[in-house]
Amino acid sequence: MKKLSPSDLQAIDNPIAFEKAALHTFRNQYDHCAPYRAYCDLINQNPSTVHSVAELPFLPISLFTQRKIITGNPAIQTVFRSSGTTGQKPAQHHISDLTLYEWSFRKTFEECYGAVDDYVILALLPSYLERQDASLVYMVSDLIARSNKKESGFYLDEFEGLSQKLKKLEAQNQKTLLIGVSFALMDFCTRYPQQLQQTQVMETGGMKGRKKEWVRSELHAFLEKGFGCSSIHSEYGMTELLSQAYAKKKGLFFCPAWMQVEIRDSTDPFQILPEGQTGGLNIIDLANQNSCAFLATQDLGRKYSNGGFEVLGRFDAAEIRGCNLMVGAAN
Repeated sequence: MKKLSPSDLQAIDNPIAFEKAALHTFRNQYDHCAPYRAYCDLINQNPSTVHSVAELPFLPISLFTQRKIITGNPAIQTVFRSSGTTGQKPAQHHISDLTLYEWSFRKTFEECYGAVDDYVILALLPSYLERQDASLVYMVSDLIARSNKKESGFYLDEFEGLSQKLKKLEAQNQKTLLIGVSFALMDFCTRYPQQLQQTQVMETGGMKGRKKEWVRSELHAFLEKGFGCSSIHSEYGMTELLSQAYAKKKGLFFCPAWMQVEIRDSTDPFQILPEGQTGGLNIIDLANQNSCAFLATQDLGRKYSNGGFEVLGRFDAAEIRGCNLMVGAAN
């Protein structure tokens, strides 16, 4: 059974097409992704029992810290790693086809924001720039290159230079995207308050122990005041995914057509909740053709009838029960 290509994913334009693609991917990954098959067998799920998206088994995402999650036996081009926390093993996503990742993030950006070469892209990602194996740095580096603007680039802690560049771009009425981790954006707008009209500010999350965690509404209110803008955009992605969701206002994220979010009961990982209820985020990312497309994250959120979803936080030091079972079975 062949893996789906970017053209196959791009052809998904309705729920029936999505379900067909998801079930095709499930059957292929059950057959050819050994850790996923072992987990499915552990919970008594297989292609003979799964006939709809609602019945799909979701692999606990923390298995990416324990096992090599790969479908088939392809050559590995690179490995993306999470930052992790002190004393914890980082997640590792083995990538056998970078062109699939590039297609996914380029297509999603263009669908949400238009042509990338319309923008100057400024990136304030200090904690990520300290590592060269971060998928976010790979994505933003590509977008910076494709913007084809000499003003585009990364900033580590050169706040004064970034402030002067933003003022110059504003005076030129140049459309600009400032993308950054939360703590860096907070530090920057505290020291160099702005009044931005042509610049869209996008946070990617990420306090990582640098500051106390804020709920997104508090964070956005702080950033809106500091940057003098009416809304803050957000990007939702992670090491284990090859797709992103974007929120243009009020922290309400929307996925590309090949990605879908479901909400599971926090106390029963196999129970999917109806719209409007809070629980753990299960993500189907069909761009993950070469690893696993069905992931139970440790994020909490809610999904709405318009297809959007919120991210409300993370489980407090919680291990997903299925992951504990799988790790035990793997040893």
